[in-house]
Amino acid sequence: MSAASNGDERSLGQLFASATAELSALVHDEIALAKAEIRQDAKRAAVGSGAFVLALALLFFAVPMLSFASAYGIHALGITLGWSFLIVFGAFVLLAAVLGLIGMGRFKKVKKPERSIASAKETAAVLQKAKPHPRDLAPKDAVADRSLTTGATRDVKM
Repeated sequence: MSAASNGDERSLGQLFASATAELSALVHDEIALAKAEIRQDAKRAAVGSGAFVLALALLFFAVPMLSFASAYGIHALGITLGWSFLIVFGAFVLLAAVLGLIGMGRFKKVKKPERSIASAKETAAVLQKAKPHPRDLAPKDAVADRSLTTGATRDVKM
């Protein structure tokens, strides 16, 4: 043995098999790590979304309380109760109108994804022009002769 070999006389096939096995193990470990991270993030997201849903539910039930408190507060200023509730109703309608106008203004600024559409059109154009690589088709006789020499008894249809 030479000094450069260090006693490791593996063939190219063995080296390739070893590299493939190590690469496979590395990929499996990376997938396991990703699964663990995703699982942990999913638990956090579930708890966070549950808290968010509860907060929205409490807010949903708080709006009528705010409405009644506002109406009774206006009534305490000396305005009749009917007018107090009407003022609160008008304030909510006005607030809804302002928020609706802001929302419509934002929607009008939304544009279609022009770069993505252009890229998709370019890709489609390239794929339409693409042609498959020509293949050498063996004549029927060559296929039949090959099956006879290998001992196969099947019929070849083209």
